Amino acid sequence: MMELTAGITASGESIDGNVWNILGQTYIPKQISDSSFSWHAKFPPGTFVPPHIHPNQDEFIYMLDGRFDLVLGGEEVVANGGDLIRLPRKIPHGIFNKSDSDVTCFFWVTPTGKLYDLFQKIHNVGDPEEVVRIAAAHEIDFLPPPAGA
Repeated sequence: MMELTAGITASGESIDGNVWNILGQTYIPKQISDSSFSWHAKFPPGTFVPPHIHPNQDEFIYMLDGRFDLVLGGEEVVANGGDLIRLPRKIPHGIFNKSDSDVTCFFWVTPTGKLYDLFQKIHNVGDPEEVVRIAAAHEIDFLPPPAGA
């Protein structure tokens, strides 16, 4: 069992020194316990997380800077710096940086589930099909691409 500990994760620090490359994005884990997991993220232009579902987690993204185009429950929406994105469990969502600038944001999920372990396993995995295969074993279900994609 991972208990939440009191303290500060300083700027530039991460859990166990981890900095992950996930599908071209940079994820820096900041906090983990059984009840929640959080990370700072940077999405360069053109990077994205394909539509997927967290069957057992609620996910949140606080936009620090930039613009995300999202597919949320089948609807296209936009989030900008200062916005909070709420992604309830079982709701399909995809996250896209279609702009010409980096997006910086702060993610957290509750409960943690297997997400931290998933990020450890897909760090530097360049084959999207392999990421999808590994994710399925870690309680994240990627959706098939739309017809004609």
